[in-house]
Amino acid sequence: MTGKTYLYSFFTIVICLFSIRTYSQQLPKREFRGVWVATIGNIDWPSVKAGNNVALQKQEFIDLLDQHRSAGLNAIILQVRPAADAFYAKGREPWSRYLTGKQGLPPSPFYDPLEFAITEAHKRGMELHAWFNPYRASTTLNPAHFSDDHITKRHPEWFFTYAGKKLFNPGIPEVRKYIIDVIMDVVKNYDVDGIHFDDYFYPYPDSRNTPVPDQITFGQYNNGIEKIDDWRRNNVNVLVHDLGVAIKKIKPYVKYGISPCGVWDNKENNTAGSDTRGLSAYRELYADGVKWMQEGWIDYINPQIYFPFKNRAAAYEILVDWWQKHTYGRHFYVGHGAYRVTENKIGWTDRSQIPRQVRHLREEHDVEGSIYFSSKSLTDNLVGLQDSMRNDLYRTPALPPTMPWLDSIPPNAPFGLLVKNSANAKMNTLFWQKPDVATDGESAYGYVIYRFNLDEKVNIKDPGKIIFITFDGDKLQYTDDDIKQHQQYKYVVTAIDRMKNESKPSDSRSANEEI
Repeated sequence: MTGKTYLYSFFTIVICLFSIRTYSQQLPKREFRGVWVATIGNIDWPSVKAGNNVALQKQEFIDLLDQHRSAGLNAIILQVRPAADAFYAKGREPWSRYLTGKQGLPPSPFYDPLEFAITEAHKRGMELHAWFNPYRASTTLNPAHFSDDHITKRHPEWFFTYAGKKLFNPGIPEVRKYIIDVIMDVVKNYDVDGIHFDDYFYPYPDSRNTPVPDQITFGQYNNGIEKIDDWRRNNVNVLVHDLGVAIKKIKPYVKYGISPCGVWDNKENNTAGSDTRGLSAYRELYADGVKWMQEGWIDYINPQIYFPFKNRAAAYEILVDWWQKHTYGRHFYVGHGAYRVTENKIGWTDRSQIPRQVRHLREEHDVEGSIYFSSKSLTDNLVGLQDSMRNDLYRTPALPPTMPWLDSIPPNAPFGLLVKNSANAKMNTLFWQKPDVATDGESAYGYVIYRFNLDEKVNIKDPGKIIFITFDGDKLQYTDDDIKQHQQYKYVVTAIDRMKNESKPSDSRSANEEI
């Protein structure tokens, strides 16, 4: 064991002991627990080691899912379009070089990574949200990194260069239409649970604060908007609005969320802003997250609050408090900077920083969960964070929170539950019948299995009694092989629909009990 491993193990023990001794917080039954899986630069998946080895890519993704599921997470935010390229087959952009080593080169033997990822996530009762970078067309100007049919070559007039990258010019109407069409390819062709944007809208200012080179475009397409800053914000707003309309028209149940940088605007520049002094999404990236929520254009916002408690420029507790006052009936999830937990900077030297952040947000009224950047920080178990999730923070499963503005009608309950004990008494197998359709025409998208000791009262509000969640509405049996010998149990099953509304429980049954 290396010195670093000893150190992480020590931190894990300290964090868990701190948790147990200091807190007895009730764990929620509903909470969004997501993780970003970054493909750009092969940050999280696939590894550089995997190269174009399809079998290894698949195994890496399965291992990644299994680790996150065992740590209690219930959603994967998979980057499927890092730079106007694709981690999926059924679209109009070339294969990503981060998948196969060369842009435009398909995987061999052929497979569809997004289709594979969705299937494997859903097997484990995890949502999969497709993460798009809408405006980034490249991270490089090296011509060897572009395929012949890349959009920058087919429509060079749609782009500007900034800080060594090619970016779509958001002020051009054809650009907005193209981006929406790209994303709708995925909405139409894949069984995704959500569409997700990160914080890259107009570019982050470079070290010289170089102006964005779109003055000519402003002159052509200003539509009477006098100030270029207002015009840029409007360009982003139009895309956000129009994409949401397109998504809901085709698949109303697909969630639509955006993850802007943590500070919307600072109070010193805007009385409506937060008491912070950080980079402003509204003022510098032209991303008006408050308007998107206020207008109901998106289903959730996930600001990247990658700061510790009491940070002088942008304190975690101040931003959580500020954002939850701007939800307007939609969901607010906190973005946590898991990659920062090993930093020797003020705040981050406290290795229990993120566990404390999770406990804090649970005490607030309008925070519905968390998303972590990024996968590798958790699977590497930096400062024991993954252990803390598995053993403490997320030790019981959770369903994602419901979105009643999309669907508030629960499915009917499963019926005809039977429980059969195996001949060797080492497992119980459950069988049930699919419920009739509910008043909205939906039956079951999946099921939740609950187990109780024989003398316990059935209480499906207790997440500690959940033993399995499946997103397969046609799978009508489950084998519980984690039982104690000579211990008798009873079970109930509930149905969930696509939006994770939950039915009433089935009748309870114990092993070999007659109906």
